[in-house]
Amino acid sequence: MNRLPLLLSATILSAAFAASPAQAQEARDSVVTAPPNAPDQQPAFEGQTRAPQPPQTPELKTEVVAEGLPHLWAMEFLPDGRMLVTAKQGAMHIISEDGEVGPEIEGVPEVFARGQGGLLDVALGPDFESSGMIYFSFAEQRENGNGTSVASAKLVANDEGGGSLEDVQVIFRQTPSYDGDKHFGSRLVFGPNNELYVTVGERSDREPRVQAQELSSGLGKIFRINADGEALEDNPFVGQEDALPEIWSLGHRNLQSAALDGEGRLWTVEHGPKGGDELNKPEPGKNYGWPEVTYGVEYSGDAVGEGVTQMAETEQPVYYWDPVIAPSGMAFYDAQAIPEWQGAFLVGGLVSQGLVVLHMEGDRVQYEERVPLDARIRDVRIGPDGAVYAVTEQRGGGGSTIVKITKA
Repeated sequence: MNRLPLLLSATILSAAFAASPAQAQEARDSVVTAPPNAPDQQPAFEGQTRAPQPPQTPELKTEVVAEGLPHLWAMEFLPDGRMLVTAKQGAMHIISEDGEVGPEIEGVPEVFARGQGGLLDVALGPDFESSGMIYFSFAEQRENGNGTSVASAKLVANDEGGGSLEDVQVIFRQTPSYDGDKHFGSRLVFGPNNELYVTVGERSDREPRVQAQELSSGLGKIFRINADGEALEDNPFVGQEDALPEIWSLGHRNLQSAALDGEGRLWTVEHGPKGGDELNKPEPGKNYGWPEVTYGVEYSGDAVGEGVTQMAETEQPVYYWDPVIAPSGMAFYDAQAIPEWQGAFLVGGLVSQGLVVLHMEGDRVQYEERVPLDARIRDVRIGPDGAVYAVTEQRGGGGSTIVKITKA
């Protein structure tokens, strides 16, 4: 095993949300100061973008829990406090509480590790403590291309800090396949009734991305399935001709952030175009617009489609970013260690290089806070100790670090 050092970084300042309407009036201007990429676009309602910063800034401290890791994509806490991580190139590891990295877990299937593809998210089954079952998403090579798939397996740990996957089964495949290397998604979230939400991308290119609007296609969708990969009977399109029964919502671009709130409702943040990242609360059967309705512009600066930001048949995002944060990883904070963050969503920012903290008031963003970490954040998790753990990465596929964030 490779013993990894425990390092303490410099204390950083963060912001905390206001506790009363009087304090809310003291909130500062938005943390976003750069000009928008689409200056002529206007939000559909007040507070839909560039929310103010919270008025107070408690001190936080960061420490490196593990470093020198391969390029990680996801992290999940095991019941005993150890961390199960996925490496994009196709490996899983268990990391001990004090930063020791175990050997590669045996039995991980081959993944399509090219471009944005690879081994993606991992989630423990709801009955993990008794069954040992885990679920993971990955880019899978297929005969006529590739696509995002979900597999289940039993994780059997050993005394050497590693282990193996047994009875690996692919339970769900996004279709159609496509010969590309972008926009695979993907996050896995178990709901309060053991339903599994699977987020995917629309494969980016202009020809396949229009399928985000087609119910016969699995591109640009959120799926809702059971632990065997089957559509749930109360899904919105079950029984509808030419519609995939697993679909929960449609019109999404590239979903790499998802979490349940305190009421067990699914929230997501998806990569938009240049100036169009979105926070949504996806609801059954609803259409979130992409690529026909969106904020932001193409990377070239041209309008996306007709440049439409609102349409009666599609849902508005709860919140959007222009310029983008490039979201990846998301957690709902319901612990006690950082009380100022109670009820907030924590979103990893690749371009913004830190945590984006969304303080909510009902189903709207009240304040937006930024915690700079000077690194691309690929995943965010709340530990059993109530601390926040962030997985960093280097652009271009370099190694990762796991950082622990606590109140100073």
